Amino acid sequence: MNAIVSFLSSILEFITGIVNNHGVSIIIFTILMRLVCLPFDFKSRKGMRKMTEMQPKLNALQKKYGNDKQKFQQKQAELMRKEHYNPMSGCLPMLLTWPLMIAMFTAMREIANEQLALQAFRYLAGDENAIMAADRFLWIKNIWMTDSPFAPVAPDANSLSMLTKDVWQRAYAMLTESQLLAVEQGLALVPGAVLDFTSDEAMRQSVAYITEALNQIDVYKAAVQSVPGWTNVNFFLFSITVFKDFNGLLILPALAGITQILQTKLNPQQNMDQNADSQKNSTANFMKWFFPVLSVFFCLTSNAGFAVYWVTSNVVMGVQSVLITKYFDRLDQKKAKSVSGEGSVK
Repeated sequence: MNAIVSFLSSILEFITGIVNNHGVSIIIFTILMRLVCLPFDFKSRKGMRKMTEMQPKLNALQKKYGNDKQKFQQKQAELMRKEHYNPMSGCLPMLLTWPLMIAMFTAMREIANEQLALQAFRYLAGDENAIMAADRFLWIKNIWMTDSPFAPVAPDANSLSMLTKDVWQRAYAMLTESQLLAVEQGLALVPGAVLDFTSDEAMRQSVAYITEALNQIDVYKAAVQSVPGWTNVNFFLFSITVFKDFNGLLILPALAGITQILQTKLNPQQNMDQNADSQKNSTANFMKWFFPVLSVFFCLTSNAGFAVYWVTSNVVMGVQSVLITKYFDRLDQKKAKSVSGEGSVK
């Protein structure tokens, strides 16, 4: 898995090197990954469509042999053999893409964490352009922070404390000699402070030094300053802070929910079967709204880069769904015309 993650990370970084913008590179990267998964999506959709066609026959068997479970299973197996249908054909192709998706998420998360650590070092080195042009995307000032007025443009203490020892080690190793010297000078604001990422305990102490030093740098303090009277305000079950230099406008989380709803409507696997029982319909209704809400939650609690991926993936999958459905519809129409033509021959 580590090899796959490294390979995907190198692809994403390669694209960023060409377009010089992480947001655009994530969009291109997501489209490429969806194209790689397209054959699996196609086979999965083919299996789901076959199951939809067989559903009336299965419902008839259920109605006829519902009281005899063994007989029903026997007739169901006979029907599937006759129709040349494999029950796993709808979900197995999608399951095969999961390792790739997990590796993709991991690669994006590692890059995001490294960039946050690098931004902290650049602020510490006195770089007023610690958030570079490649980190900005449309209305989002820092793609590695949440698209929200409740998130600062710069990585705050909470964000930095979430980074692991390995992340800090990799980011520190990326610094040039001049940057290392400038970081040491910035760290001198805290007497006795040293950087040591060789162990978890040493890393936590180093992050504490970094945070303390950052809070003495005017440019950084301005980037994480909250609006007076809007710090840790209780809002229903949450505590929110509104920042003067906020990072986003909540557009991507909203788009994540909207595109997830559209994706659900375009996905026949998630649509209700009109002939299904009320319990199945209730479950389908619940899932229809659960996933959009979950999408919004994920994008509210993750960096904007992840939200860009999520929205792009939903859009691409929606387009693929429409095109695949049209393709199968044309095949069905040709098949129907062929059968009709054969039936008219005397």
